[in-house]
Amino acid sequence: MTRRLLSLRVNGRSHDVAAADHALLVDVLRDSLGLTGTKQGCDGGECGACTVLVDGEPRLACITLAAQVEGRAVETIEGLAGPGRMSPHGRSEGRIPPRGDGPQGQGGRMSALQQAFHEKLGTQCGFCTPGMVMAAEALLRRVADPSEAQIREALAGNLCRCTGYVKIIESVQAAAGVDAGPPQVDSPPAGGGRRAAAVRGQP
Repeated sequence: MTRRLLSLRVNGRSHDVAAADHALLVDVLRDSLGLTGTKQGCDGGECGACTVLVDGEPRLACITLAAQVEGRAVETIEGLAGPGRMSPHGRSEGRIPPRGDGPQGQGGRMSALQQAFHEKLGTQCGFCTPGMVMAAEALLRRVADPSEAQIREALAGNLCRCTGYVKIIESVQAAAGVDAGPPQVDSPPAGGGRRAAAVRGQP
């Protein structure tokens, strides 16, 4: 099997990784770099659980070769959090106490978007949450105050089997400071500790 040394920049840090020519980005992130917040779902680019950002744009890591992102900026769910950060959409981040350093040593504080998912119950089992958050993050960087239609379009490639999407949309609206209005459908809340871990990208 042919292997090559890839120079990757992930969450602002440079990594030299030995990987096969056909190695998928999701496998390199999870197995080589230990960034398990990026979930492996359908393996066919259909569920969106593996969504990461490449140069600020959503990319499905399960159908992207790691070699394709060499020299480009890759962001995973672990890279969103950091003490004292300001989000790209202008809201203060890092509002809860740190719970130990994650893989990137950023203190474990939630970003404004992650906090909104936690507070608005935008996650239930948590498996789809990292992909949802990354897709929403890309949207909020482009559009500071997105409409519900824009949010739905941005999340169209991300599947959730738990929440019915209402709480997810409300979470994005809350992060953007948009009045969500009365919900059409509600979902029972999950345990707070589990929700918090899911939005941070912890297994």
